[in-house]
Amino acid sequence: MQDPQDHTSKPVETSNMPPAEAVPAPALAAQENWARETLEKLAFANLKEQQSDRRWKLCLRLAWMGIVIFVIWQVFSFGSPATSPSFPHTALVTIVGEISSDTEASAENVMASMRTALEDPGSRALVLLINSPGGSPVQAGLINDEITRLRALHNKPIYAVVEESCASAAYYIAAATDQIFVDKASLVGSIGVLMDGFGFTGLMDKLGVERRLMTAGENKGFLDPFSPQTGPQRVHAQAMLDQIHKQFIDVVKKGRGGSAQRQPWPVQWLFWSGQQAVDLGLADSLGSVDGVARDVVKAPDVIDYTQRENVAERLVKRFGVAVGEGSVRVLNKPVVLR
Repeated sequence: MQDPQDHTSKPVETSNMPPAEAVPAPALAAQENWARETLEKLAFANLKEQQSDRRWKLCLRLAWMGIVIFVIWQVFSFGSPATSPSFPHTALVTIVGEISSDTEASAENVMASMRTALEDPGSRALVLLINSPGGSPVQAGLINDEITRLRALHNKPIYAVVEESCASAAYYIAAATDQIFVDKASLVGSIGVLMDGFGFTGLMDKLGVERRLMTAGENKGFLDPFSPQTGPQRVHAQAMLDQIHKQFIDVVKKGRGGSAQRQPWPVQWLFWSGQQAVDLGLADSLGSVDGVARDVVKAPDVIDYTQRENVAERLVKRFGVAVGEGSVRVLNKPVVLR
């Protein structure tokens, strides 16, 4: 038995393990290396991300700059051939749609295309491929005069080939060429002039609407659709149309020569099929672009010199012309060859 008086106790055994907070030096160094490597990896990843962002921003800026340059180039360029072929060929210029100053078939576009085509030393002749119902007598007259000038300047023949239609102002142009070729089902002719519009004076009276138009000059409101047209004004308009009509007939007779003398002028405002046009002397023969190039020009290779407006250019024109266009057209009705 233990002596109760024995107050001595056994010594407490101590552990050989270091304190919890004490970390061996190798482990601490490993942790520091791991932390340092982790920070370096994070910094490198951040740097790579920043570089990637900068590259994307640069690519986007370059892409936008390319788009802007492309649009500007498109606005100030046309669809004509980049180089002038030197080999013998037949030059082609198309006249499609309404002939007007604000369309692709404007005098400016057509004349520039014709000049480029005939200035090429390889072109043996120029073919105007026409598919148009007509348009402005002024634009047609400019093209007609330029055909005569270019033929004499370059000493090369100019032919017209008709697709679906060659009417009114389009025929005004074709009449200046050396020969006119048509399809048997083409529509040709309509040698006439018109000026159209509307009058709303009767409707305004029924609705009780008063037109308040102030002008300086007796006939300044001549073409106003909300004002009545007087007898002298109708006489003046008709005289003007008759004069333009006579100019049209004279141009056709001069251009067509003796063949136009067979045209029944009392009904010249009608249009005819291609076969009838040949029979009447309004056209020379049936034919196509390929046939004319192969059999008439003797240069079967056809090169298109037509200057065509692109989408960007049309958008620019629309933004520049659209404002107020409707009211201007109502008050200033153009004379049209139809």
